[in-house]
Amino acid sequence: MFQEVKDADFVRGEHSVLKFWQDNSIFRKLREQNAGGKRWSFLDGPITANNPMGVHHAWGRTYKDTYQRFFAMMGYDQRYQNGFDCQGLWVEVEVEKQLGLGTKTAVNEYGIDNFVNECKRRVLQFAARQTEQSVRLGYWMDWDDPDQLRLLAEKMGSDDEVDFTAPSGKQEKGKSHQLVERLGNPEWGGSYFTFSTENNETIWTFLKKCFERGKIYQGHDVMPWSGRGGSAYSQMEIAEGRKLTTHKSIFVRFPLRDRENEFLLVWTTTPWTLTSNVAAAVNPDLDYVQLKAERDGAVYYFAKENLNFKRLAKEFKEGFGRPEWQWPKDVPKLKTLAQIFKENGGFEEIGTIKGAEMVGWEYDGPFDDLPVQQQAGGYPVDEKLEDRCGKTCHRVIDGGRDSRGAAHVVAGEGTGIVHIAPGCGDIDHKMGAEHGLVAIAPAERRRHVRGRFRRLHRPGSHHEGNRRTRLRETQGKRPAGQRRNLPAHLSALLADGR
Repeated sequence: MFQEVKDADFVRGEHSVLKFWQDNSIFRKLREQNAGGKRWSFLDGPITANNPMGVHHAWGRTYKDTYQRFFAMMGYDQRYQNGFDCQGLWVEVEVEKQLGLGTKTAVNEYGIDNFVNECKRRVLQFAARQTEQSVRLGYWMDWDDPDQLRLLAEKMGSDDEVDFTAPSGKQEKGKSHQLVERLGNPEWGGSYFTFSTENNETIWTFLKKCFERGKIYQGHDVMPWSGRGGSAYSQMEIAEGRKLTTHKSIFVRFPLRDRENEFLLVWTTTPWTLTSNVAAAVNPDLDYVQLKAERDGAVYYFAKENLNFKRLAKEFKEGFGRPEWQWPKDVPKLKTLAQIFKENGGFEEIGTIKGAEMVGWEYDGPFDDLPVQQQAGGYPVDEKLEDRCGKTCHRVIDGGRDSRGAAHVVAGEGTGIVHIAPGCGDIDHKMGAEHGLVAIAPAERRRHVRGRFRRLHRPGSHHEGNRRTRLRETQGKRPAGQRRNLPAHLSALLADGR
């Protein structure tokens, strides 16, 4: 029978066990006991050495430690090598804040070599801190001495020589940057660092072999971009950086070619991408209503289900999934499309068609007078598509499905018609490649609008015969970083063109 525990002191117990392991060299004895046994190599996915560990890091490290302890009990000889991720925007942005540098130009003026040294210094400082935290957690690894890492950080960028003792016991002497380049090598032991020369040269060797085998080619893709850092963001950085923000969303009508006074009704939360529009996507299985506005006799096409759909009714009551993401006090409850049309003179439903019948329809875009819309091959130019341009690509396409079979275009919040800009969105870019559409990218590396996008006419001056593409901006709110076809806006009004 187990005795009842009435006064458990877990923290004291943990320190007692840690002291027992250290005083009796338990980890060293385990490795000696299993030396020469069957190998089981655990390659640690490195933690970014940019801040102290969080609870989520401790969870992951506990799982990793459990696997290694299990195989140790089975007699396997293991490497026990921790890893530190030293590269990426997370480190650079924190150093920019630390130094008060707001742009990539400021980094260049500060000096790339000086900036790199500051990044390495930060990595070493937090590698030391995370090492201490991991030891306290009870995570068995071949750890570096945290004080040695701090010494390397202190001397980084100087010509001072450092006496360094590796985890294997090997003694070395050299300048900090020379020692740091070799951290984690088999002779020294200890954690591997992704800024080591061995790691970087391995990557370049791999890329060289890929190039020699014809596996590397130049092309274009769409990705989240840091204008300040001049580099792409990772998906994790985007997910962790989300916040609820207010901006403009709009409904816009695209005039259909060869159909007098008939329009596609499109809704978007990213109106700044309309200059790059090349297509409009529908769901071939949805029913689309033909609706005639009493005000001017214009006929609009959009998903029939959307006519009386109560947009974001649940979010109006409950918010957007987080306590801090509540419906803003200054934004009223959204109106249905039917209500908006009624307030603009009324409407008449004159028919219903399937989305499949609309595929192939051609239309005039809202900014066809821009040079980039008339640029052969898109912008930047794709030599394989120089027989077409944005303006000639304007047609209705099948929105298709994702890898799980879910439709990209759905009824509900918008209109069931999604404006496609392959130069501005990941899914749009994939659709563009599938349908042979050019891509028009409005932003350059420093997040400035490219010059060929700046020659805009005054609002309302875009004509194609007697037909006008009409836009009206309205207030919206959405979690920043969400995909354009997700529930994202809080308000939008039908354009009346007056």
